[in-house]
Amino acid sequence: MPPRPRVTLPPSPSAGAGLGRFNTAAPDDAEAALLTCCGSRRWAARMAAYRPYPDLESLLAASDEACYDMTPADLDEAFAEESVSPHPLVGARGRGTLAAHTALRAAHAEYERRFRHVFVICLDGYPEDELLDAVLTAIRTRLGNEPDEERARTADELRRLARGRLARLAASRR
Repeated sequence: MPPRPRVTLPPSPSAGAGLGRFNTAAPDDAEAALLTCCGSRRWAARMAAYRPYPDLESLLAASDEACYDMTPADLDEAFAEESVSPHPLVGARGRGTLAAHTALRAAHAEYERRFRHVFVICLDGYPEDELLDAVLTAIRTRLGNEPDEERARTADELRRLARGRLARLAASRR
C-alpha cells in the first residue's frame, strides 16, 4: 500500500511528540489526521471524540476496539480508501522483478473481481527486500478464501495498518 499523505498537526503547547499534538489538535484536524490512518469517517470521529489518550497503548487499544466495532458500511468505506500501489514496491529490484510485478497486477485484478474490494495487507516489520514476495504469497493464498473469511481477514489487516499508522503519527515530531 502506498504511504498515506502526511498530516501536520499544530504544535503542542506542552512540547510533546505527536501524541501530545494529536490530543490537543482541533477536532477537524484530529479527524483529518486519523483519516490518514483508516479511511472510515465513523472510526476517525470516534477516535477523535475519545481524546486525550494518556499513552500510545491507550490509543492503540481504542483503535482496536473501534475497528472491531466497524459496520460493513464502515469497512467498505475504509477499504475504498486503500489503494493498490501504482509504483513498484520499494526494495523490489533485480532479475524477475518485472515478471513479479506483472503477476502481482494480475493477482490484484483477480482479487478485486472475486472480493469486490482492494487487497489490504499490513507489511509492517517486513524487510524491504521481502515485500514483493510477501505480497505475492499473501494474495495468492488469500484468493483461496471464502468471501466471508476474506472479509474478516481484510478487516484484521486494516486494523493492523491503522495501528502502525497511529504509532507513526503518535511518534511524529511534525
